Amino acid sequence: MPVANESRKGKKKSRGRLRIVAGNWRNRVLEIADVPGLRPTSERIRETLFNWLAPRIAGARCLDLFAGTGALGLEALSRGAASAVFVEKSNRAVDSLRRNVAILDAGGAVFCPGTATDYLGAAGDGCFDIVFLDPPFADDNLDELCRLIDESGLLASGANVYLEQDRAKPEPALPDGWSVLKKKTAGNVRYMLVAIGRTN
Repeated sequence: MPVANESRKGKKKSRGRLRIVAGNWRNRVLEIADVPGLRPTSERIRETLFNWLAPRIAGARCLDLFAGTGALGLEALSRGAASAVFVEKSNRAVDSLRRNVAILDAGGAVFCPGTATDYLGAAGDGCFDIVFLDPPFADDNLDELCRLIDESGLLASGANVYLEQDRAKPEPALPDGWSVLKKKTAGNVRYMLVAIGRTN
């Protein structure tokens, strides 16, 4: 997941940390990789998002594209999701995520090093109930990513897609059959939950 401002005070640059908000690993604090541009989705936004997802998260099959720190996928597993596939191109971020999954003894975690577009282009027959789509804010390709997800065949009937972007950018054009269920802003972030093929 995409860029938190890090403190430059002190002689040593401190590594970032991620706190799980709720669920089995509530308040567990994990170290995250020192990778330029890496930022976990904030605790405030995660709390709101997973309140939205509360009726659907238990047993859900999740896809965390642009996983980065794994904040969204790990939060989902903590709250009872059956599985989470983490797609991330940074080897350092993947190594850090693997360590955190081992620390948590988290079942259901699957790692797919590589780019989101490559993963979607080679999509198999898996079906996901929830997709987390939080690309780096410097990228302005949500329209294309939504199209690729829609065409991938990876979405289960009635799936949800979470979108996060810079609020200064226009909202993405959604594929036919996608509808916005919830939408909010926090600071410079716009985030929304989309339903596929249903309106409630």
